[in-house]
Amino acid sequence: MTVYDIFDKGGPVVWVLTGYSVVALAIVIERLLRFLLLPRPPGAFETQLRRALRAGTAGELLGPLQGPEVTLVRVLVEAAAQNVRALGRVATRVGSQQLQSMERGFRTLEVLGNTAPLLGLFGTIIGMIKAFMVIEQAGGRVDAQALAGGIWEAMITTGVGLAVSIPVLLTLHFLEGVADRRAQAMRTYASVALELLPHDEEAPPREDDGSTVTHHRAGEGHAF
Repeated sequence: MTVYDIFDKGGPVVWVLTGYSVVALAIVIERLLRFLLLPRPPGAFETQLRRALRAGTAGELLGPLQGPEVTLVRVLVEAAAQNVRALGRVATRVGSQQLQSMERGFRTLEVLGNTAPLLGLFGTIIGMIKAFMVIEQAGGRVDAQALAGGIWEAMITTGVGLAVSIPVLLTLHFLEGVADRRAQAMRTYASVALELLPHDEEAPPREDDGSTVTHHRAGEGHAF
């Protein structure tokens, strides 16, 4: 079976799944390059940050540095210099913005990865319907070899759907792990800054039942 056979026998569903793979590949390449080029704080940044905050020289330390972790700490230092007391809320807002920037495209990958097998199954069902219509038109007298050929042709779309879905979801989980590690670093450095900068202690916002409001990738909240 050649690539031509797959596209010829699979029909429009295979072409749609090919579009899925192209879009997913573009997002993955863009995100990988983004993470590779995203600056990281130096190895001893936490120690340097504590020392600079105590000495009041945090601006000098943060000046030449870039990256989401540094951006978050810089905003906290600048807010403290302007006598902003609700630094916890500032950290939540800026941290969520930085994390959402890193996770751009993740939702699309999730949709592509989860719907590709369903689309492949849809193509298979259509193929099976056509195969049984042929059997009905032949009055039940169908050659077994011909019937087997029609069935494997119908199964092509399911195979293609899984071939698209599996690498997309695996790559998505890898990218989520990378983003989560950067989020953990942001939480660590934000905690250091909040320990040493003057601010009002604030409890996180809560629902009516007392549960803590968080956020996550699905849009209902984000776990920063």
